[in-house]
Amino acid sequence: MAKSFKPRALGELTRHAIDPMAAKAGFGQSDILVNWPEIAGARLAAVSEPQRLQWPVRAPNRPPDAPMEPATLVIQVEGAFALEVQHVAPLLIERMNARLGWRCVGRIVIRQGPVRRRAKGRAKPPPPPAAAVHEAESAVADIGDERLREALTRLGARAFSTPPTEK
Repeated sequence: MAKSFKPRALGELTRHAIDPMAAKAGFGQSDILVNWPEIAGARLAAVSEPQRLQWPVRAPNRPPDAPMEPATLVIQVEGAFALEVQHVAPLLIERMNARLGWRCVGRIVIRQGPVRRRAKGRAKPPPPPAAAVHEAESAVADIGDERLREALTRLGARAFSTPPTEK
């Protein structure tokens, strides 16, 4: 009997590779790093990135049932935006703690400096030429299902407008 495989989210597969690297920076898991654009918002995420979590040193005489002290999140921010991040720091702390489900971050330290640019999505290709669209429409004119016909027209127009590759 063949073993069946269940599809899994890409995040489940990559988390095992990312989490050990995140742990070296003080992050217990990669959640803050991976979801930074959702936590900070697209505008601030473009000019900032979390660097590490600094956990307070545990006192040797601390009772075992005492609540854990929250960490300090160090964020790298491009110079001109540091003041803006400082103003929204309480909101960022609230969003991170809500995402993690407990009071993990107690304060934010801002370090000014350059931020790695995230790769932008691919550019949208230009529309196919009208001749290719017309050729695709005539090739699928016999298909009765309108949605299928439209989808095949879009696909065909791209295929007819792409020059053949030489081998």
